[in-house]
Amino acid sequence: MPEGHTIHRAARDQHAQLAGQKLRVLSPQGRFEAGSALVNDQICDRVEALGKHLLYHFENGFAVHIHLGLAGVIRRGPSEGTTPRNVVRVRFETKDYTVDISGPAICALLEPDDIAALRARIGPDVLAARPDPRRALDRIRRSKAPIGALLMNQKVISGIGNIYRVEVLWILGIDPRRPGKDLTDEEAQAIWKETRKLMQDGVRRDAIVTRRARGRQARYGSSVNIYNEETCPTCRGPVTADTLGGRSVYFCESCQN
Repeated sequence: MPEGHTIHRAARDQHAQLAGQKLRVLSPQGRFEAGSALVNDQICDRVEALGKHLLYHFENGFAVHIHLGLAGVIRRGPSEGTTPRNVVRVRFETKDYTVDISGPAICALLEPDDIAALRARIGPDVLAARPDPRRALDRIRRSKAPIGALLMNQKVISGIGNIYRVEVLWILGIDPRRPGKDLTDEEAQAIWKETRKLMQDGVRRDAIVTRRARGRQARYGSSVNIYNEETCPTCRGPVTADTLGGRSVYFCESCQN
């Protein structure tokens, strides 16, 4: 599942290509045909990232809501000569540019009240232009749940994925199993600030780069310290691999305590 920096990068790039233009909106697969018909030939106001969600806003007040989930794929390119595959759930098309989205977990048409409900349902976006961290940090400080699970709970804080939670907690020396309520306010704020800084860098690079020591080069040009590693770059001790919040988590028993 793409982490929030990937979604924000996609929104930034697609906004530059689609915003202010009348779009042809199609559903080659047919599963979003009714929704696409209501925004077809409408001007796209903007493309917005909200945590791990993409919103394509149109002048008539509707928005197309996309959540890629584990299997969703976005393909972009020139419009000329491109025939959509029949697996494409929705296509956004200008005269020159095409966005095809296949296999998303969510592809839905939202009215203004639905958009407001989505914003209220998810936690503060760590990459928001005008972030509101206090709501997330207060919830973390009141919770008995492990901080490693809280960071993956999109109702608490939105946009953070598994690699960033592992890397940030290692950088700050925080055990992912610690209850949120046991963190100091300074530690909670440091998690927000470090995550925001690293994910902003991820948007710029279009890759996860968290390496502070001798981390290995990972997939897609990313560079990490401890995620999926066997040895801690700092103490050279073994990395513990466990499951937390339904996902694999990696941490150093010595450096994170």
